[in-house]
Formats: sequence, C-alpha cells, structure tokens
Amino acid sequence: MRVLLVEDDKMIGAAVLEALKDAAYAVDWVRNGDLAIEAIHSETYDIALLDLGLPLIDGLEVLKRVRAERVRLPVIVLTARDALSDRVAGLDLGADDYLVKPFEIGELLARMRAVLRREGSGTPPVLTNGRLCLDPATREATFSGEKAVLSAREFALVQALLMRPGAILSRGELERQIYGWTEEVESNAVEFLIHAVRKKLGAIAIRNVRGVGWMVDRPTC
Repeated sequence: MRVLLVEDDKMIGAAVLEALKDAAYAVDWVRNGDLAIEAIHSETYDIALLDLGLPLIDGLEVLKRVRAERVRLPVIVLTARDALSDRVAGLDLGADDYLVKPFEIGELLARMRAVLRREGSGTPPVLTNGRLCLDPATREATFSGEKAVLSAREFALVQALLMRPGAILSRGELERQIYGWTEEVESNAVEFLIHAVRKKLGAIAIRNVRGVGWMVDRPTC
C-alpha cells in the first residue's frame, strides 16, 4: 500500500518514514503544502499522513483543497496543535482521524489500519485465495503446507498480488506498491523478491505470465 507522508520536521519525518517502510508500506515524503497537492494530483495513494504546520500552504488548506476537489483520499492529521478548536477544524474539513504529537508509532499504525478498514481498502486479518494465505499481523505466509515469515518487501509484494487475485500485475505496478519515490529500484528487484518468495513457499506460489507480469490464482471457492 502506498502512503503520502506530509511532514516538514526532518527528524519526525525520517522516523515515521522508516517505521512505515518497516511495516511494508511504500512511502512518498514531501515537506510542504505545495508539494503535497502536487503529489496528490500526480499519484494515487491509499492514505495520507498530514502535518498542519507546513511551509507555503498550511495543512488545513491542503485538506480543504483536497476535499473541495472530491478526492477520496483517507487522511490522518499528525500535528502538535492539541487545541480542541484545531481538532474540530481538521475533522470538519474532512480528516478521517487526528493524532497529536508526540505519538507512538504503534498507535499510528493501528489508526492507519482502522481508517483503511473503514474505507474498505485495508487488509482483512488474513488475506487468502484459498491456497496462499498471508497474515499481516505476523507477516507469515502459508502455501500448500509451507510456512515462512516474509521480509517487509516480500510481504508488500505478496499483499499486492493477493489484493487482486487472478489479476496480472506488471513490474511497474508491483514496484509502485513496494517502493517510494526516493528509493532506488534495481531493474531486477521484483524478480529478486519473487525468487525469494518462491524459495520460501514453492515455485508455483506466484505465477509468471511471460512478457506481462505476475499473479496469484483466483480464489478456489
């Protein structure tokens, strides 16, 4: 899943970025309101984490513009502004949740999962097509009796495929679910991850459609 992180504080932004990457999210980090609006217009995100005290364009104005354009983007406001009036303003403008700094990363991740579930785009407790199963809580995957704990990027790849069983995903589509803008992606990175997953779960856990991409089977029932 792809996250837009809008945060001008370098220390906070770097910490949240690393935590989200460790949790298998692909993250794009921008540091002002102008870049946030540009990113939202140029990319599709599953959720945005929005600071309010931003340079150039305030976070509340970013939120106001996004909602005026009827962009259906879940937004969690992350801010040091803890006054009731600020929380009310953010929620009234269309924020889906509001988290006051400083916060625990575990709580942020839990709130993200909750918002995504409400939007219908979050992962269920276990993703499965009837043969391949993926547990987001533990990153454990099971296929035909073989069990393995996946790395963050292996998990992101399998999750992307299981969210659309039967669909063929291209290299570009998979890279988009695994890597953020600033991450260097080697030309064979997806193939490397697929090889690693197959080594753990079996050669047919992920199927290759030559010249097109990769897929997992449709649900068996």
